[in-house]
Amino acid sequence: MARIQYRRRLRSRIIISFALFGFALTALFALSAIYLRSYLEDKLIGEALQQNLQGYADAYYRDPTTPGVPFDKIVGYTIGPEKFSNVPFAWRDLPDGVHDLTEPDGRGGRVIYKLAVRKDPQRWFFLKYDTTEERRSQRLLEGALILAVLGFALLSLVIGRWLSSRVMSPVIDLAARVQAIAKSGRPEPLAPHFANDEVGQLAAALDEYARKLTALVERDREFNADVSHELRTPLAVIATTTELLLNAEHLSDKVRERLKRIERASRQSTELTNALLLLSRSERSAPLDGETTDVGKVVEQVIDVYQAHLGRKPVEVKLHVAQSVEVAAPASVVAVALGNLIGNAFKYTQRGEVVVTVGAERGKVTVEDTGPGIKAEDAERLFERGVRGEGATGKGAGLGLAIVRRLCELYDWRVTLAPRPQGGAVATLDFRLRA
Repeated sequence: MARIQYRRRLRSRIIISFALFGFALTALFALSAIYLRSYLEDKLIGEALQQNLQGYADAYYRDPTTPGVPFDKIVGYTIGPEKFSNVPFAWRDLPDGVHDLTEPDGRGGRVIYKLAVRKDPQRWFFLKYDTTEERRSQRLLEGALILAVLGFALLSLVIGRWLSSRVMSPVIDLAARVQAIAKSGRPEPLAPHFANDEVGQLAAALDEYARKLTALVERDREFNADVSHELRTPLAVIATTTELLLNAEHLSDKVRERLKRIERASRQSTELTNALLLLSRSERSAPLDGETTDVGKVVEQVIDVYQAHLGRKPVEVKLHVAQSVEVAAPASVVAVALGNLIGNAFKYTQRGEVVVTVGAERGKVTVEDTGPGIKAEDAERLFERGVRGEGATGKGAGLGLAIVRRLCELYDWRVTLAPRPQGGAVATLDFRLRA
């Protein structure tokens, strides 16, 4: 199971981190103060009671008529052997030392006190010190510290918001400038707008990356445009020469068929050149005067061009035109998109049939084959550059479906691949504009 990642804005993370740090720090301080107060109080009171008990016992042995313990909140008890049985039950088995005890106060509450114990063979000495007030003051201190922790946490949150706005201001400015450049499409230097700090270094790195990327895109566009432009002349010569040769008399059927294949290949190359030129410019093109391209006629031409790919394979090609489909795009673009889908079906199908259906659903063309088929989980990956199907044989760069996907993105069409229930694959090209 994939680990779920929770993403927050960087500013929110700074605020939360600062608030948590302030809360943890003050909470740790409060806990330390409470612990130290309790520890020191218990230790000091215990030591004082031990010393007072020692003095109390020594004074008694010197003069049994000693009036008592001359300390506030401390009560002394001296018990002889004849009264050991009168010792409170909770005190009887206590060893020498200082003990924390509680007892009812007669009003439904409890009295918390410390008891210092010294048990001599003939006398037992007890000093009782009431710590109710100390416990009450400790609870008040705890409440005050809790309020202090909450107050400091709130203060940390406020300071965190203020600091985050100061820290994130140049980052937000950088993001806004990058977004503005992305919308306008005109790269502008970012580094001059920022100080020579981490954000300034990031802006400089983005400037350098944008410069290299722009140069690379420009070279790519110029190369594609130059190649497309230069190919038009020899393709036009081939097309014109082929047309003249076809009009010649006394041609054998075999020669005429070969000339037609040259003519079809020339037309296919011209269409592909025009489509690649549109992709290199990332711009659409449509027939002039509001005309549209008849997809059915383009399919017939594409099947005629790619029929030679079947060779002598026992494959039957079927074309069904359920209804007319027209699209506002050049015939060359439609031919390239459909040509790759139909050409793949011819290439991968070794026997059986290839069925091309136009308009079974409004605006759609489907190409079904009885080839080796594809896996449903691999369908989307086949549109990536350089990826070929499992049954691919012979030479190929795996670029055909990638070109189809790019044309669809340019014209807002949809193309999908899926396994065919009865075996093979089905490709669907939907010419309806995406919502």
